[in-house]
Amino acid sequence: MANRTLIAATALLLGAAPIPASAQQAAAREERAEALPAAPGRDEAFGTCSACHAYRLVAAQGLSRERWDETMTLMTEKHGMPKLEGDERRVVLDYLARAHPPKRATGTGGFQVPFAPQ
Repeated sequence: MANRTLIAATALLLGAAPIPASAQQAAAREERAEALPAAPGRDEAFGTCSACHAYRLVAAQGLSRERWDETMTLMTEKHGMPKLEGDERRVVLDYLARAHPPKRATGTGGFQVPFAPQ
């Protein structure tokens, strides 16, 4: 019985293991900026975000411009994203806010963005 518990726990841990960064980067390389909504800043946003993870993770968020700005700061401070400043930051933020605006709440619990700063 203890052996079954150990096997089940191991399977659970392996199933919950995060996807390695190399796999995330490979998925990001398969994406193309041209597949995203056309607007100024598309290439810059795609290049900035997909340098570390698949862009589809970004597109799934749907945040206000203010929350995108907070998220970029979080990515810089906690995850080593190169700091964007001035016009470069404005262009990326403008694109993210336009292409991926806030999502409407659904159901009684509402929609919660899993990667946005709290």
